[in-house]
Amino acid sequence: MARIRERDVAAFDAIYDDYNRLVHGIALQMLEDAMAAEDVTQTVFLKIWDTPESFVRGNFGAWISRVTRNRALDVLRSRATRAEREIPADVPLDDVLEDTVFARLDGEQVRAALSALPVEQRSAIELGFFGGITHEEIARRTGAPLGTIKTRIRIGLRKLRAMLAPSVQS
Repeated sequence: MARIRERDVAAFDAIYDDYNRLVHGIALQMLEDAMAAEDVTQTVFLKIWDTPESFVRGNFGAWISRVTRNRALDVLRSRATRAEREIPADVPLDDVLEDTVFARLDGEQVRAALSALPVEQRSAIELGFFGGITHEEIARRTGAPLGTIKTRIRIGLRKLRAMLAPSVQS
């Protein structure tokens, strides 16, 4: 990120290559819309280029995941406040077919990894990360202690990282 702050395009390309599948996969999982996920992915990487100082220190993968999640939640909120016009079912999608297939592969990897988690960890992650509710609200909804919810999420995210690391790195 220090090199990106100096406007090093090669450094930006390297970060994009390393994290675009993760960002797109999170956005697709949350939005269930390939085009919207592409928009979120572009927005996240524009943020990195335009304001690289927003990442100060820590785990970059966790930071970019949170930025992606927050941007996808913004999209979901905006959908809820206004009615979207539907695309007619008979519009040909041949031009975006390949992109859609690749996007679904990434989303499928995330869904497969999530489904491999124990139900307590998976549901806590889905509610908190993809559903956008606080740990406290998850504890209230499930009746589990707050510390237990935090532990389930932390352990589940570690397992997800381990399962998804090969596909993010490749």
